Amino acid sequence: MRGAFQGLDLSQVWDSHAHIAGVGDSPSGIQLNPRMNSKLHPAHFVRRLFFLNAGCAYAPEGQSIDVAYVRRMLLLMDGMRRGCKLVLFAFERTYGEDGKADPDRTAFHVPDGYARELARENPRYFEWACSIHPYRRDCVEALEQAKKDNARAVKWLPASMGIDPASPLCDRFYEAAARLRIPVITHAGMERAVLGAEQQDFGNPLRLRRALDAGVRIVVAHCASMGEDRDTDKGPNGPMVDSFELFSRLMDEKRYEKNLYGDISAITQIKRAHCVGKVIEREDWHPRLLNGSDYPLPGIMPIFSVEYLVSLGLVQESARDLLTTIREYNPLIFDFVLKRHLRSNGKALSNSVFETRRFFEAAA
Repeated sequence: MRGAFQGLDLSQVWDSHAHIAGVGDSPSGIQLNPRMNSKLHPAHFVRRLFFLNAGCAYAPEGQSIDVAYVRRMLLLMDGMRRGCKLVLFAFERTYGEDGKADPDRTAFHVPDGYARELARENPRYFEWACSIHPYRRDCVEALEQAKKDNARAVKWLPASMGIDPASPLCDRFYEAAARLRIPVITHAGMERAVLGAEQQDFGNPLRLRRALDAGVRIVVAHCASMGEDRDTDKGPNGPMVDSFELFSRLMDEKRYEKNLYGDISAITQIKRAHCVGKVIEREDWHPRLLNGSDYPLPGIMPIFSVEYLVSLGLVQESARDLLTTIREYNPLIFDFVLKRHLRSNGKALSNSVFETRRFFEAAA
């Protein structure tokens, strides 16, 4: 464990991908789609339980689950070394092309104001990222205000929020994001964690070309490490190929080397682990990779397996028991120590992948 922190400037270690969850039983403003509280909609209901369980958001009767979730994050961060921080994500509503919010297709909403205040109240541990839908009529004004309020990035989950990154409706938002130099962290590849608009094709990495060509700094969450998307570079009816392959294609295009990045959150999950060795061995990518935990997902036991990573030769057998034990106590430390010990053909992830603060402060 000590070795995982050696060689790092801990003041630069920001976890670039952490989610806020709750049920709205505090002044947070969090809203859940009614389906997430109904056993008549099991897919939505179970996802709510998974997130809250993973975040240990337990509260005695009469106390707030929202508060319990944040308290748990603070306790976990106490276990990290001083200087490390989490970048907390707000989560936007779904909007239609008419610029109006669509509550029925919105899975849940975590307001920008709540993420902002958590960061202000806990500056030792938290930074924050806004979440602004580009179809909103006031999207530019909202982005400018978020920048003034020290938002470090914008969080999108296109498949769930109903955002087509290739739509001209995004152009005014892209112009503002490029002007403000605020990065957009956007999910790509298959989305399973959050149900909402459920338009999976919006997660195609190639649909990000419009933003990249507009000069926006784009971070592809999870390096698009799960699912398949259509290869639209070969036409509208191009073949379905691995989403990670399409992400790799973009990363290798010279014109995007200054504004395309990937985050490695969740790539050690069972269904994503096939990409881990490739990411590690692409040392030329390392200056453009950001570490993130995707908290609270490291606390969901079934989707991670240290045994599986050992079987792939990515983790030494001698580290298995310790990593398994750490996970029972602190999923943030587990995720961090695991990634620091990953190896593929003798190569490891560079220190720069974990020292992400410089990326977020590039336009401060």
